[in-house]
Amino acid sequence: MKILLADSFDPSLPGRLSEFGEVLTDISKLSEADVLLVRSKTKVTEEFLQGAPNLKLVIRGGVGLDNVDKKACESRGIKVMNTPEASSVAVAELAMALMLAVPNKLIEAHNSMKEGKWLKKDIKRTELYQKTLGLLGVGRIGTEVAKRAKAFEMEIIAYDPFVKEHPFAKMVTLEQLLKESDYISIHTPLTDETRGMINAQMFAKMKDGVIIINTGRAKVFDDAALFEALKSGKVGYYATDVWPSDPPPENYPLISMPNVLMAPHIGASSKENLLRIGDRIVEIISNYKI
Repeated sequence: MKILLADSFDPSLPGRLSEFGEVLTDISKLSEADVLLVRSKTKVTEEFLQGAPNLKLVIRGGVGLDNVDKKACESRGIKVMNTPEASSVAVAELAMALMLAVPNKLIEAHNSMKEGKWLKKDIKRTELYQKTLGLLGVGRIGTEVAKRAKAFEMEIIAYDPFVKEHPFAKMVTLEQLLKESDYISIHTPLTDETRGMINAQMFAKMKDGVIIINTGRAKVFDDAALFEALKSGKVGYYATDVWPSDPPPENYPLISMPNVLMAPHIGASSKENLLRIGDRIVEIISNYKI
């Protein structure tokens, strides 16, 4: 068995996989690979697969399969798997970090101190306590966010068409979530149905000054509508770790907006999570017969 690591994983993973066969790290050897390991950078498209005649298994280390053409793989008899359970805590913690950074104005406070300013009277904080958090999607990551938000005594509501009851959140309609939420945290997968679903009509139903946290998928937003909502103040702040591409397009308007807090898609990049992803990959390959 030849196993190709196309993207970056924990440094210990190649050694752990060596018992199953030859481990490759040079993408030019794609044609030799039986198993392909990717994260977010490598796009497993129809064209990409033309260079992988021996491929039998693709494992995406992380949540979602946006960068893997499942239909193209299936047509070639290639099995596709991922490791969604491994990343839940890492992404949820980043969502909470973004949610805390915005009302506490941590970036402004830090930058002002670096500039030699003392803005003790100028920086006004607000609390998460008793604010309403709306979770758009309550799968693994949304559930982990709900657990943590509960510790801050937030009111937690959620909309998910596939979930009727939830231990940490009150399930509501989408319209109710938009109307009542002070904070909205995005945890929906990117599908044909969700692509661009958060549009001008949805923004109009939200509270003025709502704060949106996105560690899910950037493309669930209509970009033009999001920009307008940020400019008008309808969205008070948008804190995001996800982008339409990694990195985002040059001159992407969101980057220059003052009410946007940004991270370079690091949600799943904790040291502990990379080890968990490795554990799951080893488990998958040890149980898979080529």
